[in-house]
Amino acid sequence: MIAATRRGAVGAWWRSAVAYQIYPRSFCDSDGDGIGDLRGITSKLDHLQDLGVQVVWLSPVYASPQDDNGYDISDYRAIAPEYGTLADFDEMLAAMHARGMRLVMDLVVNHSSDEHVWFRQARSSRDNPFHDHYIWRDPKPDGAPPNNWEAAFNGSVWEWNEPTGEYYLHMFSRRQPDLNWENPALRQEVWALMRFWLDRGVDGFRMDVINMISKPWEADGRLPDAPVVRPGFLQPGFAMSCNGPRLMEFLREMRREVLDHYDTLTVGEAPMATVRQGREITDPRTGALDMLFQFEHMDLDSIPGDPRGKWALKPLHLPDLKRTMQRWQDALHGCGWNSLYLSNHDQPRPVSRFGCDEPAHRVGSARMLAIWLHAHQGTPYIYQGEEIGLPNTPFASIEDCRDIETLNMHRIAIGERGEDPAEVMAAIRAKGRDNARTPMPWSGTGPHAGFTRGTPWIDLHPHWREIHVERDRADPHGVFAMYRRLIALRRVHPVLAEGRCEGWALDHSRLAILSRSLGDELWLVACNFGGDTETFDLPEELALRAGTGWRWLAEPMALSHPAGAPDEHARLQGARLAPWEGRMLRLRRVPSS
Repeated sequence: MIAATRRGAVGAWWRSAVAYQIYPRSFCDSDGDGIGDLRGITSKLDHLQDLGVQVVWLSPVYASPQDDNGYDISDYRAIAPEYGTLADFDEMLAAMHARGMRLVMDLVVNHSSDEHVWFRQARSSRDNPFHDHYIWRDPKPDGAPPNNWEAAFNGSVWEWNEPTGEYYLHMFSRRQPDLNWENPALRQEVWALMRFWLDRGVDGFRMDVINMISKPWEADGRLPDAPVVRPGFLQPGFAMSCNGPRLMEFLREMRREVLDHYDTLTVGEAPMATVRQGREITDPRTGALDMLFQFEHMDLDSIPGDPRGKWALKPLHLPDLKRTMQRWQDALHGCGWNSLYLSNHDQPRPVSRFGCDEPAHRVGSARMLAIWLHAHQGTPYIYQGEEIGLPNTPFASIEDCRDIETLNMHRIAIGERGEDPAEVMAAIRAKGRDNARTPMPWSGTGPHAGFTRGTPWIDLHPHWREIHVERDRADPHGVFAMYRRLIALRRVHPVLAEGRCEGWALDHSRLAILSRSLGDELWLVACNFGGDTETFDLPEELALRAGTGWRWLAEPMALSHPAGAPDEHARLQGARLAPWEGRMLRLRRVPSS
């Protein structure tokens, strides 16, 4: 057995690693059916090797009816035919390992597909042995569902099942019934399927909404009603289903039964997690997972408390983002571990959301965002297309979208709640998950950017002829070159993995300034999150660390705007940052002259 303290010890391999997420449906299609697949991934691994990533997170490729693009699994041990076969998977995994990369698979065990054999058996009879693998409740005396929760994909979380005369719980689509983790037999099934993939050579798991596996049951076996924030409608129930009372018990059992017997990387998706829960889950001595994806910084551009959730847009206030990131940095330093991300398959493109996707600033702001994110302590995650600064897609109408969450929201917002169609589409263009799911543009030629020779399952970004991998990789000042530089720096300089991260000038509305320190090493990062030139000075408290008779000299390590005089890049007093410019500087202490 591998001791738990090994997981989070200084020097653990994943602390200096950088991960890359592949959304297989949109990465590369090898057979011309318009859907990305495993052989397509294998054909592009040299791209990831050149980038320098050490970990690949692969979104689900399991057998699935694709109600939620693979996050509804009908067989946890089989590959969906559109993605290939187990032999294709083994070939891909071997190719990753040959390039020094480790594979983390998605573990989706809060729910399954309604086509899974467990659920087909469970819904047939209350006496079926698999019935208790899922969550069932009788209707209220008037026949109404057991409580007032609205699912993440709209509609009630309860779906009627005629053969048993019960409702079953689904926090997402009605075709994604929630699994009952209170049942020990269900947990044993999960441990077995995890061992299946780990024994096959997989190196770990990203665990989908893992903090939802423990539900907040009341003493009488009911799930409580949600507070009424939208009279006359169902109430958002998502927050109430997170961080239940047995969560740590279940996760520690997972570690004891499975994870401690393998050398794994584990990251838990944890919506609604607090910093206290982050410490509890990732503490290397008493926790259960290596790191988690928290969502505080992903919620800052939505109106708090608005029943429309993420679709209720508001401008991002940079001090809020800096304080949120710093709070997590402070809370987990020395007693847990952060995962660092600005995008994934569920989030819009960061250059459109946090940067500037106008042609004059797209590349520069994408490079700046890379510097800013990779300057924090934790394991950075790059989502496919982020390494070339791919922006959001300006969807013309709902007919251009494919995501179940987006389609359901549009139908209910307009058809049932009477919201303004123009405002609904504006929210979709800003926050819709399809923004991240348009196919990867590999080249500027051919009918479909080298993604497929067939018809793509969803249209490419309309500017793929200008924004594509081939062009960006050829540019020494492109986004790809910046990510490759940052990944290489993290591997060589321990201060970027292990050093303390401190934020400065947290109230500034456009500048983000960070320092990283480890022993005698001190690095400074300054980023301009605005469209005007900004001036910054070395923070006074930081300058005082040099002591009397000493001063700091700056050595540029990563620059988002490489043009300009070298002495300007090295200035620490009165330095001028161009719009959307970022600098990563290593500071040297020298005697004052």
